[in-house]
Amino acid sequence: MTAVEAAVADAHRRGWGLVLASTARVARDLDLAEECVQEAYAAALVGWARDGIPDNPEAWLTTAAKRRAMDAVRREQVFRSKLPLLVESEEMADEMVPVKEPEDAVPDERLRLIFMCCHPALAQEAQLALTLRLVCGVPTGDIARAFLVSEPTMAARLTRAKKKISAARIPYRVPGAAELPDRLSAVLGVIHLLFTAGHTAPSGASLMRADLVDQALHLARMLRELMPDEREVWGLLALLLGSDARRATRVDAHGRLLRLEEQDRSRWDRAAIAEAHDLIVDGLRGGRPGRYVLQAAIASLYAEAPAYEQTDWPQIVTMYDALLAVWPSPVVALNRTVALARVSGPARALAEVEELEKDGRLAGYHYLPAIKADLLRRLGRADEAAAAYRQALGLTANEAEREFLAERLAALRAAVDHEA
Repeated sequence: MTAVEAAVADAHRRGWGLVLASTARVARDLDLAEECVQEAYAAALVGWARDGIPDNPEAWLTTAAKRRAMDAVRREQVFRSKLPLLVESEEMADEMVPVKEPEDAVPDERLRLIFMCCHPALAQEAQLALTLRLVCGVPTGDIARAFLVSEPTMAARLTRAKKKISAARIPYRVPGAAELPDRLSAVLGVIHLLFTAGHTAPSGASLMRADLVDQALHLARMLRELMPDEREVWGLLALLLGSDARRATRVDAHGRLLRLEEQDRSRWDRAAIAEAHDLIVDGLRGGRPGRYVLQAAIASLYAEAPAYEQTDWPQIVTMYDALLAVWPSPVVALNRTVALARVSGPARALAEVEELEKDGRLAGYHYLPAIKADLLRRLGRADEAAAAYRQALGLTANEAEREFLAERLAALRAAVDHEA
């Protein structure tokens, strides 16, 4: 990969959402905005090779994409009606600085576009998927894996969502204060899914995508500034901080996945854990806690244990029970079985995993057979455990996770051969 190709790839990872959000405000059409941004990235490969990599790649791309959008608007003969929205000083254009309109309630372009995409006219799943694709640049295949559907199915849903936005003339603006509560749940869900896609990448060679994690943390902080009195916003930020505090220890120097009990807790980010703890304490006050506050509390119990053996497993099970009461998700029920195995034994946990397997909603979710395999291994049912590990491997596209599962399968076979 050349230096220019690397710079374009890095700008895509870090700046796609910002460039698209700025362009969408000019184009007033998501398909057109996406097309203009793609053309700007293609032009960068040629332009940067000729003129050199600019000091501010994202600003260069933003200006290039917005100019293409303005040209397209002119060709459609609606330039006069769009003119007030396209005012941009020549000085700013020359310096390649994105436009920032003074009336905006939210200074972050990406958060603005998230609110726009999370319009109540769209089904919530469409809101989440569309925002992950457009604002965050998550590949359609990875979004499909997150929603446990095929890639063509997800592509069709994204197309329908964009067409609905265009047909309904949904405005490109941050909603007023009265509209925020109707969109908050979806916005929280988007940021959480973005973090999840970065914390453990659905595909690729590395366990995580730090750029997505950093985006999610930035957006969570921006959302807290916008809505400082919302406890679930505190809970989401606490969840992200507590989960990301282990970033430096989740893989070894060779990129090998490390289990929680193998991680060096002295290298965990104690400042992030402390900040998360304070947010959780505030969030637990004043009424029944919501989904994100409870998830953050669970993450905090893992993070604050002095050693793996000292983890408060009974309290974690209790917190999962409370979480299931407010958010009855099969994924939550599956995660609960990990703690349940520590409290009531692997047989009890396996029975609950098998019930979730029969339910069918987690078909294609590789963590179900992975957890099942570990429980079967602990129960001495080696052949069944090996079959479950192979099933998990077949569903996993992240190379770090695949290597981990392959190691577990190989160790299981070695143990069986040794006993024989």
